[in-house]
Amino acid sequence: MSETTLIHPDKVRAYLATDYRLGHTDQDIVLNIGKYSQRLATLFADSGVNCGAFLTAYNPQGTVQSDASNDQGHAELANKLQNLGLQAIEGSGSEEGTEWPAEKSYFALGLALEPAKAIGTHFDQDAIVWVGPDAAPQLILLR
Repeated sequence: MSETTLIHPDKVRAYLATDYRLGHTDQDIVLNIGKYSQRLATLFADSGVNCGAFLTAYNPQGTVQSDASNDQGHAELANKLQNLGLQAIEGSGSEEGTEWPAEKSYFALGLALEPAKAIGTHFDQDAIVWVGPDAAPQLILLR
């Protein structure tokens, strides 16, 4: 994580406390920043990849947008990932016990760090979550 950022410390704290959920069933994989995920390591092995990124197009720069605007961004993100030929698992990010609404997201299997950062920047996001071969999610600040 970057030492210098334009992102308010309260937002960074919220991103660090968020549950990043892959899927919408009782079989979800829930990622937490800095915590190894055996289930994700297994998914990587089963999918033949060693990295991935949790991305959203919702609420650019952490500023609440309309449902229509968020839905449009989410659809654009889906198209971008599909055009890159990536397998993506729909999910959501949310922090328990807060009023902030869950944000629809995708976990893109096999997406390397630099292209993941470029996608996050394209959608004007504060940060992305990237996971390397160690299966421990990292918060990557983009501003």
